[in-house]
Amino acid sequence: MADDRRPLYHLVGTAGFPNYGDELIAAGWLRHLAHTVPDADVWLDCPSPGTAATLLDGLHPRARFTDTVWRLCHAAPEGGAWEVAAWVRSAVADPGLAPRWVAGVDLLRRADVVHVVGGGYVNGIWPRHAGVLAAAVAAVGHSGGRAVATGQGLTPEATGTGPLIRSLLERFALVEVRDEASAALLDRPDTLGLDDAFLPAAAVPAVADPPRVVLCLQSDLSDRPAEALASFVLGTLRRWAVDPKEVAVVEGIPGQDRIVYALLEHELPGTRFVPFDRVWRDGLPVAPDQTWISTRFHPHLVAAAVGAGGLAVSLDGDYYPTKHRSLTALGSGWELVTDLDTAPERPQPGGFPPPVLAALRERKAALADRVYGRRPRAGAARSACRPETCR
Repeated sequence: MADDRRPLYHLVGTAGFPNYGDELIAAGWLRHLAHTVPDADVWLDCPSPGTAATLLDGLHPRARFTDTVWRLCHAAPEGGAWEVAAWVRSAVADPGLAPRWVAGVDLLRRADVVHVVGGGYVNGIWPRHAGVLAAAVAAVGHSGGRAVATGQGLTPEATGTGPLIRSLLERFALVEVRDEASAALLDRPDTLGLDDAFLPAAAVPAVADPPRVVLCLQSDLSDRPAEALASFVLGTLRRWAVDPKEVAVVEGIPGQDRIVYALLEHELPGTRFVPFDRVWRDGLPVAPDQTWISTRFHPHLVAAAVGAGGLAVSLDGDYYPTKHRSLTALGSGWELVTDLDTAPERPQPGGFPPPVLAALRERKAALADRVYGRRPRAGAARSACRPETCR
């Protein structure tokens, strides 16, 4: 590999759906790389590169978008995680197995760093996504570059896939997971770290005229009917004697997060609805003296980061409780709610204490330096993380 070419960084994530948390993570890494390596070639590999390019345009001067890894995951023959991972590794080693994506595979195989960015998408809910890890392993096996994974949520485990996930991640130069369950799955306590939204470049600025009470209520990935969540929220707001005019409902995923609100809007006259496009354009409407009720994870993280208190409402068996508990364990101050039959008392403002938040962001910044270093010269991407410090 020539020493005078630009570093090539290939990020893999789930931006573009869109989903507030996934876009926040991708934006954070692109901003970080714009600050540290503005001259690098950066590709973001995601399922919907067109939408991602629109949402994330201009965050890095040389960022471009593709979907090669995701095409491979879904082009693999029918089967579970093991079959998909095996086929994807073969296709990256021999691009002729996937002739429609040869150009993208060639790009992937030239990357200095293949970075599987954070989120909870490699697990038993989406078993075919094991192919993401397999693609990274195969690519750096060809290029001699480094595979890294940050901020990962790997549970719930698909039955029988633990050995596969462990084997694939053992080939990564750096692995960070965001919760204790994922570290236990890997049997590697040293991998326990933070969600990628703690990256300082992912911080959300304050917005004007924030509401007093904010709701983020999803209908996807739930084992509870939307009516049950609507009943819980209405009963809770009435117990708190909240004026509906002080309430806003925000969308984390367009459409999915309007379904519960549609059941509530006639009972909450004057409540503001903030669609995803405005959330993304103007920022999540967070403020220190707010109270939140959120089923989604990243609004919990972002609101707690500015000092808001809230209820993290769990809607399924273990996926969301694991995520929310990772934040309460760090000091978010929020209450995890699993019982929708009882309206709890209103939580106090608080969120992460400022010194705690500063320390968490510093930890994440230090990890980013281990991955990419501080402004490596062109062609020196591989030296940004010494082998003895990568794990």
